[in-house]
Amino acid sequence: MKLSSRQLIIILILLGIATDGYHCKVVQFIFGDSLSDVGNNRYLTRSLANANLPWYGIDFGNGMPNGRFTNGRTVADIIGDKMGLPRPPAFLDPSLSEDVILENGVNYASGGGGILNETGGYFIQRFSLYKQIDLFRGTQDLIKSKIGNEAAEKFFQEARYVVALGSNDFINNYLTGVYSDSWKYNDATFIDYLMETLEDQLKMLHGMGARQLMVFGLGPMGCIPLQRVLSTSGGCQEKTNKLAVSFNAAASKLLDKMSSALANASYTFGDNYDVVNDVITNPSKFGFENSDSPCCSFGRIRPALTCVPASTLCNDRSKYVFWDEYHPSDAANELVANELIKKLGFLQVDPTNSPSPAPAPASEPSPDPEG
Repeated sequence: MKLSSRQLIIILILLGIATDGYHCKVVQFIFGDSLSDVGNNRYLTRSLANANLPWYGIDFGNGMPNGRFTNGRTVADIIGDKMGLPRPPAFLDPSLSEDVILENGVNYASGGGGILNETGGYFIQRFSLYKQIDLFRGTQDLIKSKIGNEAAEKFFQEARYVVALGSNDFINNYLTGVYSDSWKYNDATFIDYLMETLEDQLKMLHGMGARQLMVFGLGPMGCIPLQRVLSTSGGCQEKTNKLAVSFNAAASKLLDKMSSALANASYTFGDNYDVVNDVITNPSKFGFENSDSPCCSFGRIRPALTCVPASTLCNDRSKYVFWDEYHPSDAANELVANELIKKLGFLQVDPTNSPSPAPAPASEPSPDPEG
């Protein structure tokens, strides 16, 4: 059969597509704890770390709980939006499929999770960073089966990676006195242990294709409402803050070393300690009115470890730095995200993906706790 020139061109184009591989979007893969969780712990039915009840999510979408441990967006949500990247769904989201992964990436973050496997054990169920990396390995196998090894390698190497854990390793491990890490290590050797573990984990991710990766640093975790209420003075716990500063210094040094040593690696450290500390110390300078207590609480009954339908909300959520005893509000997350974008010079990956708007100011909760 004689082919026309038009048919030959079509065949050549199709062959080109077949040999050149699948055309993939740039997506994100997020590894983290409750500061980045977008719903994984909702599906861990025995987990004691969850955000399944009102008033979580009141300023996000339809106002119903969605698995985020805040009233609105996470820092990773906001940075991704402003870079034009799609928001990755939770790994355990029942709608996750190969096509969804190729379009949006995946978020493996899990409330209560840490760099160390032992961290957060009293939450019963949570994904540690090693477990999240193991789940990512399974994701890679799925995508390789879908589009082939060569195209999958390109897809994973072009993706963006976020690793945001560490605070639980202190607050829900080392500082509790419950775990053996509390007496096996001192402050310096515990941070060494964390860095050795994190280095191994980042090398694993590099071996799986992670080339453009950012590690979020720790904020002044001694100033979260829970730490304040547990102190005798009601002030920040300086020992805890010093641990965060030491962690950040060690992690920044580690990232510099790995960026130089690993092939084609662009590994950056997002240090937000100073800006968050400034917000907590001088809230009015940034438009906040309260930086020492949670917006969602039981009034004078403290600590209220989680936000539940019976909780009382503050009058204006945009004026509070903290949403609950542990987690920042949407307004605080936006401020931190904007600071990191400015500091690290993030560029838009896909300008056609417009960022989602911030929640509209809302001072009063809905009269119906279910919506």
